[in-house]
Amino acid sequence: MTSSFRLTQFFTDLRAGLLFLTILPAGRDAAYSPMGMIRFFPIIGLILGSLVVLTDVIASRLWPMPVAALMDLLCLLILTGAFHMDGLGDTADGIFSHRPKERVLEIMKDSRIGMMGLVTVVGVLAVKLAGIYALKLNAGPGDMLLVLLLVPAYARAGMIFGIRFLPYGRKNAGTGLDLFAAPLGAKNFIYCLIPLCLSVFLGYTGLVLNLVFVITCPGILWFYKKKMNGITGDMLGAMTEFMEAILFLACGAAFV
Repeated sequence: MTSSFRLTQFFTDLRAGLLFLTILPAGRDAAYSPMGMIRFFPIIGLILGSLVVLTDVIASRLWPMPVAALMDLLCLLILTGAFHMDGLGDTADGIFSHRPKERVLEIMKDSRIGMMGLVTVVGVLAVKLAGIYALKLNAGPGDMLLVLLLVPAYARAGMIFGIRFLPYGRKNAGTGLDLFAAPLGAKNFIYCLIPLCLSVFLGYTGLVLNLVFVITCPGILWFYKKKMNGITGDMLGAMTEFMEAILFLACGAAFV
């Protein structure tokens, strides 16, 4: 395999991931590469995080701290097209309906949001906003911006673990089906090392970030295993949003 082909494949897979997880422009001719793009999820998180950092720098010059924190939150929502948030609402409606697995999957496919989905979405947004505000209130500017950069990457890295350790929960259908076409290997986790290495610069807060990730990620997968014995695209999105909220809150607490 030539170096030029590898470079072409690198950008093909990265662009596919950007189109799948964000609304960022990646070219109209970007090929859909479901298995190739998985390893880029942490990098896509870093790209999102860098745009949140830029938003925060600008917003902090224009508005008071609470408004700037809200702008950071809205930036993440807009850049992802609320893609994961939609999955969070659908997952909450299904799993907390306490119905059999097949009925839960049907509820998740319903485009309408129910009360449990609405409450969960509002709750997760509130926790995320509180975490970002706590960061801005208690952390130094450099540490705060580094957390804003890293948390989206950690949250999207969590999806790789979900794809690796749980089977797909639907039968030959669904948005996430193509992500489970083949078992994942160690190479799919290689870019997770980038945010992990950057977290060293946070010192104690970096330890908290990694510890909370190590506890939360398996915890969510255990919950999914117990409830559904599998995972879907909506559940991957819900996992991303929940982890993002918890990681922001934990890092905000670490600076107190």
